Amino acid sequence: MDTETFQRAASLSPALAERWISAITAAADEFDINTPARLAAWLAQMGHESGGFRLLSESFNYAPDALKIFSRIPAGMRSQLGRQPGETTVPIARQQQIANLAYAGRFGNGDAASGDGWRYRGRGLKQVTFKDNYLDAGRALGVDLVNDPDQLATDDRLAARSAGWYWKSRGCNEAADRRDFDACTRAINPAMDGKPGRDARYKTCCDALLK
Repeated sequence: MDTETFQRAASLSPALAERWISAITAAADEFDINTPARLAAWLAQMGHESGGFRLLSESFNYAPDALKIFSRIPAGMRSQLGRQPGETTVPIARQQQIANLAYAGRFGNGDAASGDGWRYRGRGLKQVTFKDNYLDAGRALGVDLVNDPDQLATDDRLAARSAGWYWKSRGCNEAADRRDFDACTRAINPAMDGKPGRDARYKTCCDALLK
């Protein structure tokens, strides 16, 4: 896949395509994302997860009503924690509170007071989340992500490699071979959040890579 094809498939600016092509190509080679069908599905999912290859760290800049997606945040706290009138962005201190409540006590994370929710929030092109997943990714990639999780947000190659690792480890290459994009979505996001956007990206990727 050359830079121009990548740019068209992922709907990127020339600058973003140049930034990512090397890391994407290397990760695709490492994790057997080695056919047009696999590339199309992977790029579509990673493009969605990262907001078009722009966002490498999860934001908790939510309006109060939007916090309903986090079942562990009590209804009575949504209005306090969410974006307030006059705010364009939820301050970091409140974003930390949201993450710590939303992700507490799951997949290796400690309780809300531990700070693990924020510490192990989504990062990288896949938005790897939770301590257990950082531990598994670090072992697979040969880096210490538990003690330095920010590497997935600051190192483009690790951001791409973590996405390739997650994809392959969840059987997404085989789902892509079957052209079962819904199975890929379910492996990436069991709740199927953002399905229309993911599907639209997949069509664009297929148009660029499979025709």
